[in-house]
Amino acid sequence: MDNSQSASYRAGEAKGQAQEKGSQLIDKASNAAQSAKESLQEAGNQAQAKAQGAVDAVKDAANRN
Repeated sequence: MDNSQSASYRAGEAKGQAQEKGSQLIDKASNAAQSAKESLQEAGNQAQAKAQGAVDAVKDAANRN
């Protein structure tokens, strides 16, 4: 293998490694985004449940009077 072929091979190797690293970073970012989405959904569900509990408490208090 001459110098030109060797350099071309190394460039191809570097390109492949860079693509793999980029793919891994995209996967990590996607996983982080999904986790954040799930956390926000859970927080929203908890807030909704608390609000419904407050509404029910007000209704109960109003019905007692």
